[in-house]
Amino acid sequence: MKVVDPTQGKAWKNLESLAQQVAPKIELSAFRDDAKRARSYQKTSKDLLFNYARNLVDDRILDALLELAEESSLRSGIEALFNGEKINGTENRAVLHTALRRSDRSGVLLDGMDVLPDVHEVLDRMKAFSTALLDGSHTGFSGKPITDVVNIGIGGSDLGPLMAYEALKEFGPGRIKAHYVSNVDGIHLHRCLAELDPETTLFIVASKTFTTQETMSNARAAREWFLQAAEASGVQRHFVAISTNLEAVAEFGISEELTFGFWNWVGGRYSMWSAIGLSLCCSLGYDVFEQMLRGAEHTDEHFRSSEPSENIPVLMALIGIWYNNFLGWSSHAILPYDQRLHRFPAYLQQADMESNGKYVDRTGKKIGHQSGPIIWGEPGTNGQHAFYQLLHQGTKNTSCDFIAGARSRHPYDEQQEILLANFFAQPQALMNGLDEKEVRVNMQREGIETDKMEQLLPHRIFEGNRPSNVFFYKELTPFVLGQLVAMYEHKIFCQGWIWNIFSFDQWGVELGKKVAKGILSEMKEHAPGAASDAVTQELLRHWERWK
Repeated sequence: MKVVDPTQGKAWKNLESLAQQVAPKIELSAFRDDAKRARSYQKTSKDLLFNYARNLVDDRILDALLELAEESSLRSGIEALFNGEKINGTENRAVLHTALRRSDRSGVLLDGMDVLPDVHEVLDRMKAFSTALLDGSHTGFSGKPITDVVNIGIGGSDLGPLMAYEALKEFGPGRIKAHYVSNVDGIHLHRCLAELDPETTLFIVASKTFTTQETMSNARAAREWFLQAAEASGVQRHFVAISTNLEAVAEFGISEELTFGFWNWVGGRYSMWSAIGLSLCCSLGYDVFEQMLRGAEHTDEHFRSSEPSENIPVLMALIGIWYNNFLGWSSHAILPYDQRLHRFPAYLQQADMESNGKYVDRTGKKIGHQSGPIIWGEPGTNGQHAFYQLLHQGTKNTSCDFIAGARSRHPYDEQQEILLANFFAQPQALMNGLDEKEVRVNMQREGIETDKMEQLLPHRIFEGNRPSNVFFYKELTPFVLGQLVAMYEHKIFCQGWIWNIFSFDQWGVELGKKVAKGILSEMKEHAPGAASDAVTQELLRHWERWK
């Protein structure tokens, strides 16, 4: 794998110069009536439109960003991703989540072996099992049909399927409801189980190793709850595993026939397309899940075949790099104006920050530039009444992605029009702002007295020039959701590749887990020791008194 320090190339130095000399002179309000820019700074991919006209860039900056991609051998990186090269260098693994959504049943080689037959064998089993649940042929131990599926997982085994279920539940038949338990805080499981009947509930335990502490603690508690109403043999009809540890699965009481595997070339935060998506198949139907796969596959083809200047994930990545590395903006907001995407910002927090939150490059040296941004967000219009004050008038610069669909699957036309009016208005207001002259005219119309007007004036001025991207689609279908998620996956890959970091490991997740194990042992022994520092020991003394 070719290692390139991006800061040493001509493009990086050119971009630093442009950030100093050109960017401060860009006034987005000057483009208010520029129809040519509105159309030319826009790309489409089937059912998805991406408009980036409201950004602090011009053709010179975009050309320099594309040159940065070229100097970083991004095209070679994209091919390495799809060809199964071991780009997860610290774990010596390929990164082949794109193979999970390939409709072809052969043709993706890893170490000389075709992985697609195995992928489709698992998909076929997922289809058969979920169909049996939905048509009632797989029942619970008492013969009653399954009405609820509880996915027990954490991180990538939870955030992806939960996000997709919330986005697409109107597309399902409505016979089986999905629930998601991730937090080891027992209240999460307790509140979920309080609504359920053990005779009609199926549990999906999602842990590749079947040793994940939070997941297995919740799974054992769920099994104890179930066994209060059923014999041990009933576990075979009410528990399913997504794991590769067949021995531990069997010890838990789950049959091999109801164990669905996936592979070490599937990272957790990219695993929704694998058996981790089983809860979606069981609740929404396999056809809905397959449409998601086809949408993601369409994006894969766009990403792999399009020229960088026409490539939506590449442009997303480069614009993000411009703000993060050259303008010093470390915050990026995801703002879906679609309530069904209310878990999308949380999903992208893991996908992006777990991937690119790294300070060491691919050679093991500490990098001298910024890597992944802070990702956050909330659906509109709720966010407008929470943090948009900071977006419009705050001192923290934040780039934004606004996301919405032209129509939704509800009967309330007035609400949809109000929602979209706000979706169209907010990025426009961020761009244009409100200058002193406009504020004075508005206050005169309101009949505000002159003295009061001078007092209010600085508070009602909006500087504007605050950038954003827009994703727009006709309707949030399973296909469109697949497209959208894959767009962000590939954006994250591009940024990590250009920053010269490994995007597909997550060693930072492990440290806290190891410390917690030591402290847990001390808690059980009621003896704070070497695992606990002075503050922790003080807190443990309070815990002993208060528990």
